[in-house]
Amino acid sequence: MIDGLLKDKIDPIWEALSTPLVKAGLTPNQVTATGLVLIVVVSLGYLWHGSPAVYGLTLVVAFAFDALDGAVARRTGQSSKSGGYFDAIVDRYQELAVLVVLALAHNLWPLALACFSGSVLTSYAKARTAIEMPVSNTDWPDFFERMERVIYLCAMLLLAGLLGDWVITVGMAGFAALAHATALQRARRAYDILKKADAQARASDDPQT
Repeated sequence: MIDGLLKDKIDPIWEALSTPLVKAGLTPNQVTATGLVLIVVVSLGYLWHGSPAVYGLTLVVAFAFDALDGAVARRTGQSSKSGGYFDAIVDRYQELAVLVVLALAHNLWPLALACFSGSVLTSYAKARTAIEMPVSNTDWPDFFERMERVIYLCAMLLLAGLLGDWVITVGMAGFAALAHATALQRARRAYDILKKADAQARASDDPQT
């Protein structure tokens, strides 16, 4: 939702921050892959140092780096469908890495599964619609999209550093609830879009109309 509503204001910021990467000659896919490596490294680091606040701060940096791949693609004219697909797959693995580490560190496997399944279903609801008919890649202003999930996770960890690990348990429960609510919200929108397309198709096939 944030990315969709503020895209015109956010994109120039990312493009300005991407200048060092552009000058270094990195490709968008290289930036995407580096973002995944950073997420995995800082997540494994959490298993070692155990500080939610440090993990939250390092995730902010890692996720911010990951957001620069699109800016590099736009500035270098290397935007591509294959790159967008690669980025989407890597995004899922990034979330999986964070949730698995949280489950390992705090023994929250059922909550981690609920969180990840809600995240995947949110993405799948739109992706499956695109198999049935062409859909806009941006006109899906749902509440708990990827940017909101990233901000939520980082804020949850920073708050846990102040108030205690119980925040992570409560926070992951909230994450799961919001993710599944958004998946259902998106599925309802997709169903309505497809029903409308079905009605239009029937009307065009009816010789009396």
